[in-house]
Amino acid sequence: MKKEFLFTVFTLFIFIISIICGPGCANIIPPSGGPRDSIPPVLVSASPKDSTVNFKSKSITLTFNEFIDLKEVQNNLLFTPIFENVPVIEARLRTLTIKIRDTLEPNTTYNFNFGQAIQDVNEGNPVKNFVYTFSTGPVLDSLEIRGKVILAETGKIDSTLIVVLHKSMDDSAIVKQRPRYVARLDSAGNFRFRSLPKDTFAIYAIGDAGLSRRYTSPTQAFAFANAPVVAGADSLFTLYAYKEEAEEEKKKTPAATKGGGAAEKRLRFTSNLESNQQDLLKNLTLTFERPLRSFDSTKMRLTTDSTFTPVAQYRLGLDSTQKILTLQTQWKEATEYNLVIQKDFAEDTLGRKLLKDDTLSFTTRKRSDYGNLRIRIRNVDTASNPVLQFIQNDKVVFSASVKSGVFTQALFPPGEYELRMLSDTNNNSKWDPGQFFGPKKKQPEIARPIQKKLTVKPNWDNELEITAP
Repeated sequence: MKKEFLFTVFTLFIFIISIICGPGCANIIPPSGGPRDSIPPVLVSASPKDSTVNFKSKSITLTFNEFIDLKEVQNNLLFTPIFENVPVIEARLRTLTIKIRDTLEPNTTYNFNFGQAIQDVNEGNPVKNFVYTFSTGPVLDSLEIRGKVILAETGKIDSTLIVVLHKSMDDSAIVKQRPRYVARLDSAGNFRFRSLPKDTFAIYAIGDAGLSRRYTSPTQAFAFANAPVVAGADSLFTLYAYKEEAEEEKKKTPAATKGGGAAEKRLRFTSNLESNQQDLLKNLTLTFERPLRSFDSTKMRLTTDSTFTPVAQYRLGLDSTQKILTLQTQWKEATEYNLVIQKDFAEDTLGRKLLKDDTLSFTTRKRSDYGNLRIRIRNVDTASNPVLQFIQNDKVVFSASVKSGVFTQALFPPGEYELRMLSDTNNNSKWDPGQFFGPKKKQPEIARPIQKKLTVKPNWDNELEITAP
């Protein structure tokens, strides 16, 4: 009886202690998954072995230390020389298999560069720039061609371009034939051809969104060298890419009004006014949806103030497209203007006119809205016809020929600007593309970025010192 009593008391004591201490005596921590795997797969074996000579196999097996997957093979894999029939690439578990469908050329070194296509299954860690090489002859070719591709118009890098080598020196080869060798650019614009034979090539850079490896459109980025290149040469080659024609932005066509309503018959235009304010440094422009068939400048009047006092001197003119009407005058600061337009001042190619007389009212900016600018330029070569370009949102918003080591401009629009220096070969104050086809080849004009950025504050004397690139 006594033992049973003691046992009951002991059990009750343990129960009470567990209630009191239970919530605070222990922290339940879920098991940790450990650090994230950041190690890419490692090649364990290759059959035939990498860098094999006298290669005769039709398939290659690569085995890695973990399960692998292939990602964006079409965008990553480069095999050179180019195959007529694309090899079949398959990944299963830890093994990658390459099945060659072409007859291999004798005494030729082949490269399979996988870029970042090979990744582990769990975390997607890529095997960066994995290359498998073999030769059908007794030796591996080991010569190289290296260089860089720069966009001539901006001085920037476009790593989506590719560089190609052709054995044919005929200009039409880049249009009609597949290249012999292909290389990609890294993020800095550098390219490198490896395992080349002792030979001479024509070298080009192209934009290749369609993966055709050819130059097919004047809106395609393109670069060429003035002379053939020799594999194994010590020098680095710089190619300046350009687009012979700019790509036009696709504009939405306004939907037609059903039933031939008034909106469909009305002549439509937009102006370059911002919040009904006119920039003192710009012309007023009206842009029409369709080219104008007829235009009568006497049916437009520029006036000032609420009294509609006529402005004595101004000029109106249409551009070559017949869609942009420009008004030029010497604007007065902080002044109210009115552009009075009679309804039959113009008619577009659809026969549309204004439905009634219209008045465009606006105010010019104040001089204090602008800043004064002075830029000192070191090491400027005026013999190269330098043009200083001011960039906002990747567009040249202002440019000026540099005639000395100092550039000054009153009433400069405030804002943040990137700067470039253009070597204006033909002295026309704008960038010009190159020309490859035709009787005379011409490299594009080159613009070089300036590292310093410019900040212009309104109602302020802004100064900057730069070094010409």
